[in-house]
Amino acid sequence: MKVDKSGARVRKMFAEIAPRYDLMNHLLSLNIDRQWRNRAADTLKLDRTETVLDVCTGTGDLAITLANRMNSRAPVIGTDFCAEMLEIARRKQSKLGIDSTRLQFIEADTQELPLESGSCQSVSVAFGIRNVLDTDQGILEMMRVVREGGQVLILEFSRPSFPVLKQLYGGYFKFVLPALGQGIAKNNESAYSYLPASVREFPSGLEMVRKMETLGLSNVQWKPLTFGVASIYVGIK
Repeated sequence: MKVDKSGARVRKMFAEIAPRYDLMNHLLSLNIDRQWRNRAADTLKLDRTETVLDVCTGTGDLAITLANRMNSRAPVIGTDFCAEMLEIARRKQSKLGIDSTRLQFIEADTQELPLESGSCQSVSVAFGIRNVLDTDQGILEMMRVVREGGQVLILEFSRPSFPVLKQLYGGYFKFVLPALGQGIAKNNESAYSYLPASVREFPSGLEMVRKMETLGLSNVQWKPLTFGVASIYVGIK
């Protein structure tokens, strides 16, 4: 049975786990998720004079990382369709003293972004595109708003191919993660059972490269991280 990714269900799920979302990410990844986001930021060729967009930004970690690297008048924009997640992102922004000329958070669905075509130098998404109801439409919208020659970057969980690690990873995702997640971030939408199910359904490795190429991106590169537990995919418009 396919995972229920209906907008209302996913929005409610993330609203419920928002207060514990960062804690869970750091605990369940042994803090490696911070390194993954830094690697993603390293991959982007940033021009400090042009807007950068981070979609499905959640609590804003990648958008904040990009804003700190840009450190310029051209803004980084973070979009997400869950207001509760964005509220936490804005609190982080305020605590770090990053003003709105450098970083803006906007409530928006990745399938219909409120930005002009070709208005961004790059568009990124970290662990969010698989939650978009129509993944292809989400990627097409990312492509629409990036300028010619700009980068579209996806950081996402993937499936390790090494046999022993593949079995350990599968067991952790199927049994350990849902129990830990529900214990720390209780919710009515089975968020941490949804996570492994959504990863199993999502394209991984070369399959994801081919999808991005089919949608029209060129020179698509795939960078496995931590033995393939996560991957960076980046293509050029």
